[in-house]
Amino acid sequence: MKNPRWNPYLVGALIGLLSVLTFSLANKPLGMSTGLAQAAGACAVPFLGADGVARNTYWAKTAIPAWDYSTLFLVGTMLGALLSALLCGGFKLTTASAVWTESFGPSQPRRLIAAFLGGVIILYGARLADGCTSGHGISGCLQLAVSGWLFFIVMFAAGILTAKLLYGRTHQG
Repeated sequence: MKNPRWNPYLVGALIGLLSVLTFSLANKPLGMSTGLAQAAGACAVPFLGADGVARNTYWAKTAIPAWDYSTLFLVGTMLGALLSALLCGGFKLTTASAVWTESFGPSQPRRLIAAFLGGVIILYGARLADGCTSGHGISGCLQLAVSGWLFFIVMFAAGILTAKLLYGRTHQG
């Protein structure tokens, strides 16, 4: 297998370049929670109808997906992650990591439910905060916004605490 890890300095520089280009060309900060909200609205249309989605306060700020910056950034991120995994030889379909299986057992339904609930919680938090990790953490910090730095500090502290609570000290890597 090729090296599955990218040089963090190169990645940081590329994220900075992407952020500058995004601000310059799209006049928007990096972020994808709006694109995810738009996609969720599109998925809800068959169940609620277009009018029902338009009346829902969650989707009121975002239109049904169009090929705008948010959607393109979301799709580009997914395709970029796939390309990166394919190029480094680390792509494989799996429902649970070795760390998860060792800590919580091999139950695939349990893992998928936990992943789904975690995704719902983080997306709800992103919409509640009116921005996601990349929006607040990357773009906010680049703009020297106090809210961005506060978010980043709290996110890392919460991540460390959650990892310690879920996995304890048994895993180092």
